[in-house]
Amino acid sequence: MKLLVINNLASGFGEGAIYDFVRSFAGDGDEVCIRSTDGTTDLASLLRGASDYDAVVASGGDGTVAAVCYELRHSGIPVLPFPAGTANILTLNLASPIEPHALAKLTKHGQTLDFDLGEIEVAGTSFGFAIMAGAGYDAAIMHDAKPNKRLLGPMAYFSAAITNPLPEVSKFTITIDGETIEREGLGILLVNFSKIQFDISVTHENEPRDGEFEVVILKAENAFGLIPAVVAGLLDRGGDFPDRSDALEIHRGSNIEVSADPPMHVQYDGEATELTTPFSARILKGATKLIVSDEGYEQFS
Repeated sequence: MKLLVINNLASGFGEGAIYDFVRSFAGDGDEVCIRSTDGTTDLASLLRGASDYDAVVASGGDGTVAAVCYELRHSGIPVLPFPAGTANILTLNLASPIEPHALAKLTKHGQTLDFDLGEIEVAGTSFGFAIMAGAGYDAAIMHDAKPNKRLLGPMAYFSAAITNPLPEVSKFTITIDGETIEREGLGILLVNFSKIQFDISVTHENEPRDGEFEVVILKAENAFGLIPAVVAGLLDRGGDFPDRSDALEIHRGSNIEVSADPPMHVQYDGEATELTTPFSARILKGATKLIVSDEGYEQFS
């Protein structure tokens, strides 16, 4: 096999697990090309000639993986999400292994499935996301967690949440496939894959291949009002707890426009930005081909 590895040097704890992966993967006749970035070199140049390879390995956090998938959208090139970030939520959703040797075996013998991507446009710039994007409370958590991610790992998000119990409330104007609604709340999420940190399911369903977002409005007046929804998400392992409480209002759609008064900061797949609403987003159905485990294939096929 010919394998192209995109290695984000700035992701996670800098443990270098990708090199263990390469040593485990490479056999007689195999070719592995590693292209690294610390965020200075753009992904487009690193992915030049990607069609000459059998697969691309995206080594980094969820933002890195989403950026690689978005750059290769609709190309049909298989991508392996390699969990080298802080939370690695996509790997959790896909039920993929995290150990380098198991991932090497998966790359050689795993199956592939086409998944949807989200595309969000804000301030005239478009970004791709695989898991979810949003504005408001979730973006504030991502922003506050960023300085502590290397020190605390996934607990940085929990720490950021509990130190911000009274986030700003905004009035949202949301257009979903042409229909406009107005709501007040802490934030809004566009969900593709539904699981987040600590294996919490934001929504009851996890359907990243159906051509739609689940549009989640955080209607609580403060962070404490979200606790019943969090508890329901923790309990919802077998599909027995579909109710997410009145704190969440959930819609479905493929083309979304959002404005907020006051404006809210925007995040996508854990990437905190300094950009604010308004934004628009659309689903890119079947835009990325991911290498998945047998469990992931059974779950999503």
